[in-house]
Amino acid sequence: MASPPQFVRSDNVVSRVIAGETLIVPVRRGVADLACLYSFNGVGSTVWEALQKPRTVDELVGVVESTYAVSPEQAREDLAVFLNEAQAAGVVQVVPSESANP
Repeated sequence: MASPPQFVRSDNVVSRVIAGETLIVPVRRGVADLACLYSFNGVGSTVWEALQKPRTVDELVGVVESTYAVSPEQAREDLAVFLNEAQAAGVVQVVPSESANP
């Protein structure tokens, strides 16, 4: 049985917390791409902090649920949107499954 996918921050970004907001800047060919600056609110910043190491969606739901007054269903729905958009932007990636490499 395959294990659930894990998500982690991309290696090709730098991030800083400024005035309570997390700012993410992709790095392309060794240079910061300031045309693609991303900003996360409090919940996004909490998720970003958790993504320092690989996490499953269930683990992230637990982080959001324990930090904010939100149902697991709402947390899961919001995380799906966040993770899809973050992957499309290249700031979050899926950790390759060990079972995919026999």
